[in-house]
Amino acid sequence: MRFPHVPRPRSLAGQLFGMQAVLIAVVVAGYALFTYVSDRSQAEDAAGRQAMAVARSVADSPSVVAAIGTSDPTAHLESYSLTVQRDTQVDFITIMNPQGIRWTHPDQNQIGKKFLGHIGPAQQGHTFTETYTGTLGASVRAVTPVKSGDKVIGLVSAGIRVEAITQRVQDQVTALIGVAAGALALGAVGTYVVNARLRRHTHGMNASELSHMHDYHQAALHAVREGLLMLDGQYRVALMNDGGRELLGVGPEVDVVGRSVASLGLPAPLTGALLSSEPRVDEVHLTASRVLVVNTSPVSGGERRGTVATLRDVTELQSLMGELDSERGFTQALRSQAHEAANRLHTVVSLIELGRAEEAVDFATAELELAQTLTDQVVSAVNEPVLAALLLGKTAQSNERGVELVVSEDSALDDGLLPDSLSARDLVTILGNLIDNAVDAAQGSLRARVTVTAYTEAGADGSALVLRVADTGSGVDPAHAEAVFQRGFSTKPAGPGGRGLGLALVRQAVNRHEGTLTVAEAEGGGAVFEVRLPLWGADREASEDSGVQASQGSGSGSGSGSMSAGSVSKGGTS
Repeated sequence: MRFPHVPRPRSLAGQLFGMQAVLIAVVVAGYALFTYVSDRSQAEDAAGRQAMAVARSVADSPSVVAAIGTSDPTAHLESYSLTVQRDTQVDFITIMNPQGIRWTHPDQNQIGKKFLGHIGPAQQGHTFTETYTGTLGASVRAVTPVKSGDKVIGLVSAGIRVEAITQRVQDQVTALIGVAAGALALGAVGTYVVNARLRRHTHGMNASELSHMHDYHQAALHAVREGLLMLDGQYRVALMNDGGRELLGVGPEVDVVGRSVASLGLPAPLTGALLSSEPRVDEVHLTASRVLVVNTSPVSGGERRGTVATLRDVTELQSLMGELDSERGFTQALRSQAHEAANRLHTVVSLIELGRAEEAVDFATAELELAQTLTDQVVSAVNEPVLAALLLGKTAQSNERGVELVVSEDSALDDGLLPDSLSARDLVTILGNLIDNAVDAAQGSLRARVTVTAYTEAGADGSALVLRVADTGSGVDPAHAEAVFQRGFSTKPAGPGGRGLGLALVRQAVNRHEGTLTVAEAEGGGAVFEVRLPLWGADREASEDSGVQASQGSGSGSGSGSMSAGSVSKGGTS
């Protein structure tokens, strides 16, 4: 079964062309009609004034007054009236006696007959005009008296036929119609050119198709989870979808359209990427609480028209990658420990085979006591499971790199003390990256060591978790004290995956919990990084008890939050 062909709706450009053509035609036709009526009225008024002027000129002529006084006025006035009629381009001049009997007329058969028309006002000495149908047809005529002193001795009528007036107006209207036709043709050509360009811009789509596309466009912008940001040629925001607002931290109540991207308060590296004229591919940037992958592409068509930027949130992915890196480190440490354990086991077996059982027992007992001492030291200082496991793993990992990692005696952190709002993932991100950075800095130095301190303390504004990591590296230049926390900054050579992200992630996590992150020079050389996180929602009394225990265990050093050379030494020998 074949369905009847449904004609496709005309494109928007075609509809506009038809509407404009009809509009121009209506305007031109209306103007032509108005001009015709107006010109006809003006032509009749002009014809009346012309007839009145001719009639008064004839009535005021002395020769006419003299001829009326003769016995045969027709003989003297006929040739004169025809000459004046021809020269003044009127259709008739009739001279008559006061009773309306004609002395002259263009048609000699009408001479001697009564004038057809009104003569009453003229008999009273007044000049007037009228439109009347006489022997020559409808005409606009003027009738005026011929006076000798105050006495009316004759009448003069001059007129122009209405047919001649109509012909004059028609000639003008014909010229107007020609001009109007030219204007219509010119307007049609201009409309066609404009609409052809419009068809190119709308790709030949009609109004309903454009409306549907706009609806789909809006639905897609609001539905897509990725952030979409469009900038015009002056780097002003032309469009930002819901995902872009969420990822950039711009509330729905903020009107960003038309504002410069530099005024949105974004981090400087991210703003620089959006303002760049070069395309950016999969660049990682940090905001206050997110890790974003940014791609930008210029929109050009002969000249720069703007930029399209897409934003993807990889905060969770980056955290998982950090945890994966930690797990890889733990795996490597376990592999190294397994290798060392195998060597020690072989030593024990060899001693037994050599008949030195006592020495084998002493050797195995010493190794077991050393491992147990390390575990006891970490767990007694930091009883929080996540941090204790992290420190044990990092201790083994740093030992493999020739760096001694110790937990300071100032540390005192019990299990269950931290609130639920402080997630284990954020703790791993903060302390793990600080330790990794410290190990990198201390590696290769004399007596390479990293000292970790973790405790809670009570203050006027409530309890806070203090995490302090010190190293024996070269330290941080005071001029770079702020720059070290920015994404991409590093004093070490860049690896395949780039550097400068760890401390930036630490700062991001600290800011997310409204904490503080500082760096200073350690007393024994190197750098010391200190993080303070407010314990929102934690039991104040429990926090104060932990703070008292920390003070008792650390003396005055814990109360001031500073690390002394003595505390580092004690941490290294415990």
